Amino acid sequence: MTTPETHAVTGAYGYSGSYIASRLLEEGHHVITLTNSPHRHNPFGKQVAARRFHFNDPLRLVENLKGVRVLYNTYWVRFNHGDFTFDEAVRNSAVLFEAAFNAGVERIVHVSILNPSADSPYAYYRGKAAVEKALRESGVPHAILRPGVLFGKEDILVNNIAWMLRTFPVFGVFGDGSYRLQPIYVDDLATIAVREGANRGNVVINCVGPEAFTFKELVATLGSIIGKQRKIVSVPPWFGYAATRVMGLFVRDLILTREEIGALMDNLLYVEAPATGSVKLTDWVAEHRDTLGRSYASELRRRTDRRSAY
Repeated sequence: MTTPETHAVTGAYGYSGSYIASRLLEEGHHVITLTNSPHRHNPFGKQVAARRFHFNDPLRLVENLKGVRVLYNTYWVRFNHGDFTFDEAVRNSAVLFEAAFNAGVERIVHVSILNPSADSPYAYYRGKAAVEKALRESGVPHAILRPGVLFGKEDILVNNIAWMLRTFPVFGVFGDGSYRLQPIYVDDLATIAVREGANRGNVVINCVGPEAFTFKELVATLGSIIGKQRKIVSVPPWFGYAATRVMGLFVRDLILTREEIGALMDNLLYVEAPATGSVKLTDWVAEHRDTLGRSYASELRRRTDRRSAY
């Protein structure tokens, strides 16, 4: 039987963090969460208490991490916005890792992204590379997990593709749609994270599922499974971006950024690597075909509404 330990998960009331917390609780560990949203709906009740990040007060952050053996870090932002930026996320992450070192945390499991690079033309990927560098320099033993696309019931990308298929008679893909993705189930990622929390040494793992698709194949597959097969047309990236901006006015969200479109078309959400997850996207979508895409999932709402459940 696993000896109970205290583990900390950033954003345990959110998406991937909630799955990691669930796995840790199943292992019998004590779990706390570090969060900027301590009043968000808590699916764990008294099992997972919230503590604030206190990025501007590192000594308090150290105190909040005292007694924690493993820190699981999912903290990041998807795009620059008035209230959150990549640069701020990089700085805050470095503060978090230094606090973990000073608090005596024995291991950090960090969720990054496929293909980060300090030389990337995309700020998201440069930022992710900078956070990985800060972790390597922190002195804390670590595992870096690199997923591309996550799927699960709280997902945004796959859900919103299904929503668009349900809503519109035609689906536009950027260019020829031949760029690839290899989605991993969010609970598979959580399983890897908890496993690596118990391991030793420094490691980098590409976290990908057992199925790979071109983007066009992904859209067609989702449409077929949910019974909403649509005509798929190729559109210039600038036109597709403009269309998402207009659509975003109605759903009050930033659906996609120019950088996300560029990274997608540059195949940065794909890597030649063996599968580390076991759940197939097609099986999961088939199981959830009746509910997937019934409503739009807003990234901005999640970031600005700090009380509602994901």
